[in-house]
Parts: sequence; structure tokens; C-alpha cells
Amino acid sequence: MSEHIVQPRVYLMIFLALMAGTGLTVVAAFYDFPGPLNAVVALTIAVIKATLVVLYFMHVRYSGRLIWLVIGSAIFWLAIMFALTISDYWTRTWFVPM
Repeated sequence: MSEHIVQPRVYLMIFLALMAGTGLTVVAAFYDFPGPLNAVVALTIAVIKATLVVLYFMHVRYSGRLIWLVIGSAIFWLAIMFALTISDYWTRTWFVPM
């Protein structure tokens, strides 16, 4: 089975995008966004950076359908775990939702 050859320029561009994301994270840390938006901004930047790492540095972008199925299953399972955790958190008596 032949491997996909990735040009070094692609790795350089992804590295620069990750560095820009890190810089954006640092800049966003100094701003006070209204309400719970601080966590939303930080998590959005983190998810974008993690997606770039998984797709390019872990070579998932050029992998077969089985790898995509495993990644999709993992994300689906993570969504189930988050949903169960949030549903438990919202039913606590000490928590008053906004």
C-alpha cells in the first residue's frame, strides 16, 4: 500500500496556522468577553487547533474510510458523554440555570 506524500510546505503552513492560533489564544485571554463567552472563544480556538493536528500531523486527512469511521465514532461517543454529563449537571439542586 502506498503512502500519500505530503509536501513540506503543507506542514509549514499548518505549523504557522497553529502558531497563529496560539497567538490568538493569548490575545483572547486578555479580553473580557460578556457572559460565558470567554470559554466559548477559548474552546473554539482549541477545537480548530486540535482538528488541524489530527487531520495533518496524524495523517487522518489522507487515511482510508475505516480511520474516518473510527474518528467519527470517537467524536460521537464524546458527544454522548458530554450530553450525559450536562444532563446530570442541570438536574442538580444546587445549580440554578440562567
